[in-house]
Amino acid sequence: MDAVADAPAPIEALRPRRLRRRKPLRFRNRLPGGRLFDVFADRPLGGRVRAARRLALLTLWTLFSVPVQAVLLLLPGKAKIRFALLYHAVLSRLIGLRVQVIGRPCPDGPVLFVSNHSSWLDIPVLGGVLPAVFVAKSEVGTWPVIRTIAYLGRTVFVSRSRGTTGREAQAMRDHMTGGGSLILFPEGTSNDGTRELPFRTSFFAIADGARQVQPVSVVYDRLGGLPACRRDRPLFAWYGDMEIASHFWQLARRSGARVTVVLHEPFPPGRLPNRKALAAETQRIVREGAERLRQNRPVVPIAPPAAPNGEAKGEAAGP
Repeated sequence: MDAVADAPAPIEALRPRRLRRRKPLRFRNRLPGGRLFDVFADRPLGGRVRAARRLALLTLWTLFSVPVQAVLLLLPGKAKIRFALLYHAVLSRLIGLRVQVIGRPCPDGPVLFVSNHSSWLDIPVLGGVLPAVFVAKSEVGTWPVIRTIAYLGRTVFVSRSRGTTGREAQAMRDHMTGGGSLILFPEGTSNDGTRELPFRTSFFAIADGARQVQPVSVVYDRLGGLPACRRDRPLFAWYGDMEIASHFWQLARRSGARVTVVLHEPFPPGRLPNRKALAAETQRIVREGAERLRQNRPVVPIAPPAAPNGEAKGEAAGP
């Protein structure tokens, strides 16, 4: 009975005890060295060191590769094609990109590879995966350093002016007649990486020179080892008035970047009645693959359009 009488009233038990500490707790970094060793804060110095290291290695690799490729261009055989694949693959790795490839390039050349385009990064990424040369606008041929690399990579330049369209189209057909494959960006320009621009039908005027057309989807889907979201797209996409130097520097400071390349199933260009239908069908395939990647969903190469009833067996799609 005495214990019950001495117990505090219920309302008193609910009241908090008086705080003995009059000043709030302040936690300090106990690791030596200050901000550099603070694992919870930004590390701008580490990002700059990483970017400077990547820039130095990229420059050394390019200085070594330019004379090698210049000699290989004078020699017969496919050594120049294999070395171009190696150069671009190493270049992507030095920039900090891990390239994931789903599917395989069509071996039944010449092939017209049709891809979406969001950044200058598409050049080293696709150049390290596809044994083909790029079709680029003539302005690229005036850029310092890029111009030299493009010429050594046997890039086909187009001006898109009415007076030279026929001659440039014939040059691309001649390249494919000789057994060479082309990488085409039918959007005509890069974009913000969140969608695909309409494919221009005029770019498919040369499709009759290819044995196969293979759609390709390219999406930069990882940053810091995590799925990239819409906020991260400007770190990869290069468009508008962006400068390539500052764009490279911002990306080179980051780690854990990945790009996924989906090589969809190829098909002969004669399977579709005209270049308008060819542009629409390839855009559909490229867009579906890219949308799945942006949504972080499993992706497999998309099947080609169904063959019409009257198609000959010899026109069946490649493997």
